[in-house]
Amino acid sequence: MTDLSKICCGVVGTGYLGQHHARIYAALESCELVGIVEADDARAAEICAKYGCRRFDTAEALADTCDAVSVVVPTDRHCEVAVPLLRGGCHLLIEKPLCTSLDEAEAILSAAKQNGCIVQVGHIEHYNPVMGYLENAVTQPQFITADRLAPFNPRGTEVGVVLDLMIHDIGVILALVRSPIKQVDAVGVNVLSNSEDIANARITFENGCVANINTSRVSQKKVREIRVFQPQNYLSLNFQEQSGHFLRKEGSELVREEIPIEKDEPLKLELESFAQVVREAGKPKVGAELGKSALELAIQITELIHQK
Repeated sequence: MTDLSKICCGVVGTGYLGQHHARIYAALESCELVGIVEADDARAAEICAKYGCRRFDTAEALADTCDAVSVVVPTDRHCEVAVPLLRGGCHLLIEKPLCTSLDEAEAILSAAKQNGCIVQVGHIEHYNPVMGYLENAVTQPQFITADRLAPFNPRGTEVGVVLDLMIHDIGVILALVRSPIKQVDAVGVNVLSNSEDIANARITFENGCVANINTSRVSQKKVREIRVFQPQNYLSLNFQEQSGHFLRKEGSELVREEIPIEKDEPLKLELESFAQVVREAGKPKVGAELGKSALELAIQITELIHQK
């Protein structure tokens, strides 16, 4: 029996990442995991048995029973899954990137507006405790470097590394700099897939800040780091370890301080925030507009790479 005091939640796609959405919804006190849509019979049976939820044949059927749904299918299927859910009146958390084209982004935004639904985009680093610190500490960024390296995984290769991984740092940097973009330069190469697997982008903003982003999905190690340089100080933070340090100039000395970050699971914080936004009819930290802005810049970077 459904608890009316809880938000009825569902997940479309319970693969590598979607299984964790199901796990967290099932554990959150404010939520009830009602059901899933999953193409793989064995995985669907496993998730339903583990979390006591139902399997639905279609997104439309899931929408009839849910208030809020996570869309965790491959990026090139986001739009076809999201629009029927929005027409069914569901608030959505769509994993990043929002979709693969600006036309699809418009279709999602239009369906959300017409049906009075919230769309939150799963830019998970915005819910990492590291980002919470950066949002307060970054006041006058002049130069930002971001490095995001990962070992090769066939999952996610339906898009290039810019839409797969770099978009995390694009979203973070847009939120921190808060200035129009003046110029974008980019290079990238295919290594193990049919699209770029290594990419570098240099973004110059109207306020003078420059951001340099390095991304690879053919690395031997995992790296998720950002450095922000400001007048008289700079910050170096690790999204993966949720740690970092702050260097500031005092007289002729450089003083280093370790940053006290209270560690937590970013996905749990993200879904908690989504549930709260749905409950209070509020605005998500990463709404469809920011998701679209990040997508727009990621597409521009991808097109620059393909031109070379």
